[in-house]
Amino acid sequence: MALDPKTRTLVQLVGVVVLMGGLAWASVPFYDWFCRVTGFGGVTGVAEAGSDKVLDQTITVRFDASRDRGMPWEFKPVARQMEIRIGETGLAFYEAYNPTDRPVAGRANYNVVPYEAGSFFTKIDCFCFTEQVLQPGERVQMPVTFYVDPAIVDDREGQYVHTITLSYTFHEIDLPESHAALAPVAKTGKTLN
Repeated sequence: MALDPKTRTLVQLVGVVVLMGGLAWASVPFYDWFCRVTGFGGVTGVAEAGSDKVLDQTITVRFDASRDRGMPWEFKPVARQMEIRIGETGLAFYEAYNPTDRPVAGRANYNVVPYEAGSFFTKIDCFCFTEQVLQPGERVQMPVTFYVDPAIVDDREGQYVHTITLSYTFHEIDLPESHAALAPVAKTGKTLN
């Protein structure tokens, strides 16, 4: 079946649009997978326990905090930096405060700079693994337990890293259903939805 030139051009154009849409849709999960596998883009590793090897060499870890434009919380690191031995388990805290009169849920995105250190920065436990819900006026300290993998000293680029910055950005998300049921009560006595 032969198509006239106008119809063929239309079919090709629709094909290009569908292909580009498919590539755009697949790019986010593919990039996320790529970053997790390679550590590219400052994506960290995750472990269930600390390193079994601790070196005498130290590294400085800096902590940074920011909020998405619509996030009403106050959010900051408790300490701006720490110096730890490579392989030693570190414990840092971030503080969040909800100054509003309503519960607010949030999720933290993170990255590590410089990017070549991402695959060597390993989290054991982190508040960023789950969503956080703060009640009105609630202030919490959220821990992150981590270590810097000793393999960094043998890496071609990693061996020159002496300071790592761990950065979190909090974004507001919808309240989980378990917390939505606890929404504030209006003056009528009915639950607000």
